[in-house]
Amino acid sequence: MNLSLEGRNALVCGASQGIGLAAAQELAGLGARVTLLARNDKSLKTALVTLPKVSSGAHDYAVADFSNSDNVGQVAVGLAKSNDFDILINNTGGPAGGPISDADASAFVATFEQHLLCNHKLVQALLPGMRERGHGRIINVISTSVKAPLNNLGVSNTIRGAVANWSKTLANEEGKNGIRVNNVLPGATSTSRLQGILEAKASKTGKSMDEVRNAMIGAVPAGRFGKPEEIGSAIAFLCTPAADYISGINLPVDGGRTASL
Repeated sequence: MNLSLEGRNALVCGASQGIGLAAAQELAGLGARVTLLARNDKSLKTALVTLPKVSSGAHDYAVADFSNSDNVGQVAVGLAKSNDFDILINNTGGPAGGPISDADASAFVATFEQHLLCNHKLVQALLPGMRERGHGRIINVISTSVKAPLNNLGVSNTIRGAVANWSKTLANEEGKNGIRVNNVLPGATSTSRLQGILEAKASKTGKSMDEVRNAMIGAVPAGRFGKPEEIGSAIAFLCTPAADYISGINLPVDGGRTASL
């Protein structure tokens, strides 16, 4: 099985922590030169030194504000001028939870920009180079909610579904150009995002953190939360030559929690 990414260049979004950083570390471990993209300069510098060294050159980072898709697009265009990116990992933190009936319209607009529009502008910046070289891998980190909406995540469920359909359309259009587009759907993963969800549930229900945590774990057949590196490994695999014939799929990485096939 060919898992080598030697000579490949990857742009990884939301890469200063959590799943994004784990994906960057896995890609670098397979030989890819990685550019980290997130909004916090200090956190990016800290993350950069954790990446395994590769023979194809030094890893790098850039700063962009994912609440502003124009800024993300401008940064991506600049990066594409000096890098031949073969791999793009679209990954952005999710919106606040809550019932969909309580959500303000502005929350949908802001989340649409943060996720779909930022993804789209990143793709538009990198796609010409991928087409020219006849090779590209685009992985969108979304959520298992695209298969089964999750309770109390109304805005997220809505926008994540839009991103999944955007991704499938892109996969269909770009397959002939040697570009593969796939979605990785993390389940409950031990990140700061999950910690925030647990704290919000505990506060709302009056239950202890342990009670809330145990209830969530009880819904996972694997009997535990996922680790960021486990999601990162799935992302990295879909970028390797071994996954050349995989495109347009939603891959849950959730310990079996999602009830649907």
